[in-house]
Amino acid sequence: MMYDCIGDVHGCFDECMQLLKKMGYLFEDGMPYHPEGYLPVFVGDITDRGPESVKMIEFVWELVIQQKKGLYVPGNHCNKLYRYFLGNKVHATHGLETTVAELEALDSKTRKKVRKKFIQLYEESPLYLVLDKGNLVIAHAGIKKELIGVKNKKVQTFVLYGDITGRSLPDGRPERLDWALKHTGNPMIVYGHTPVLEPRVKNNTYNIDTGAVFGGKLTGLRYPEKTFYQVNSSLPFVPEKFHVYSE
Repeated sequence: MMYDCIGDVHGCFDECMQLLKKMGYLFEDGMPYHPEGYLPVFVGDITDRGPESVKMIEFVWELVIQQKKGLYVPGNHCNKLYRYFLGNKVHATHGLETTVAELEALDSKTRKKVRKKFIQLYEESPLYLVLDKGNLVIAHAGIKKELIGVKNKKVQTFVLYGDITGRSLPDGRPERLDWALKHTGNPMIVYGHTPVLEPRVKNNTYNIDTGAVFGGKLTGLRYPEKTFYQVNSSLPFVPEKFHVYSE
C-alpha cells in the first residue's frame, strides 16, 4: 500500500483540504480519493487550538470509519477530548477550550452526534499503526523499536506524549528525551507532537508536525517515496512554540 501521512492538523481544516489537493487528491461529495491509490493517514491531534475542530472530527470520522479510505492514530489532544466526552474531569486548557467552545455553540442534537462520532473514531483506532509488513510505523509522539508490537499503559503514554521523564522544564512543559537519536535501521517511524519549523529527519524517523496551528506549515509525507508536501498556515506565527533540537 501507499500512504500519505499528515501531521498535526489541530483544527486547521482549510489547510488540510489545501494539502490534500496539493498531494493530488480529488474530491467527491466533499471526501478525498487519490487516483493512484494513496491512503491519507492522520498522525493524531486533529483537534484543539485551531478554528475548525468539529469539521475535522466529522471529516476524519467519515473518511476512516464510514468509508474506510483513510487511517488515524490518536494524539494526546485526542485522548484528552475523548476523556472530556466520557465525562471525566479534565481541564479545558492547552487548546481543548477552543474545541469545547465550538461544541457549545452547536445545538444539543448536533453536539451529541459529534460526540458519538469522535468516541467511535477514538475507540476503533489503534494506538499506533504498523504498515507495509512492518516497514512503516506511525505513532503520534513516536515509539521506540522495542515497544513496537506491545500495547500497554507504558506504550500508550509514549505514543501520546513521547519519552517523558516525569520532570518539567522551566516553562512548565514536560521534559522529553530525544528517542529518535537512538533509533537504528528499520522500521521507518513517522510521528508529530513536537512542532518544528521544518520536518525533522533523523535515523529513519520523520517528525512532520510543522506547527500549522502556530503559523507554520501543514506537512504531508508520501510513502514509500519519502516526499514532503506542505501548505502554509493562515494563522499568526508564534515562534516560541517551535522546538529546536540540540543536535
